[in-house]
Amino acid sequence: MSLVKTVGIVAVGLVLGTGTTMFLLMKATNTYVVRLAAMRAESEEAKQPDKPWDFWTIEMENLSSELKEEKARLKQRQDVLDQREATLAAERLELEKTRKQLEALRTTIDQRLIEVSEGEAANLKKLAQTYSTLTPRAALAIYKEMDDTLLVKLLSLMKTDTVKMTFEEMAKQSAVDPSLAKRAAILSEKLRLMKSAKATAPAN
Repeated sequence: MSLVKTVGIVAVGLVLGTGTTMFLLMKATNTYVVRLAAMRAESEEAKQPDKPWDFWTIEMENLSSELKEEKARLKQRQDVLDQREATLAAERLELEKTRKQLEALRTTIDQRLIEVSEGEAANLKKLAQTYSTLTPRAALAIYKEMDDTLLVKLLSLMKTDTVKMTFEEMAKQSAVDPSLAKRAAILSEKLRLMKSAKATAPAN
């Protein structure tokens, strides 16, 4: 075999060997690149939120945080409103309870006035007739020593003109004793309530 042929064979062998090596290297490189791309894709997919979202950005993250904070503030505000409403409801119930108690107390007082006046009717009528014969000034001197309850009972049994003169005398003397004007107003209100209670009392 000549030297030229030998060199040619060696050259061909080198080319084939180099080509084969390059082919295998490129194939291995492509496989590695494909695997690396697949791993990156899996990593990115794992970072993404569940569907229906297919993407997530910093802006969306900030928006989500703001929405959560706003929801928490609204919840806190609603709790405060609920607490205030509960307080107002409790106060309304307490006021209604107090109002009913006052109405019941007033009814009881009116009924007691009626019962007492009926039980003492005979004696009170005699006293009322006696005081009616006195002058307003003389009668007032006695009335000053009486308590309001007894005086109201007596006035309720007197004629309207007699009661009127009594109050006129109290008004005159209030220039010297200012407390008489206030007492006259109190007696007038109690007398009104007593007559009102009598008028609304059920007949036996």
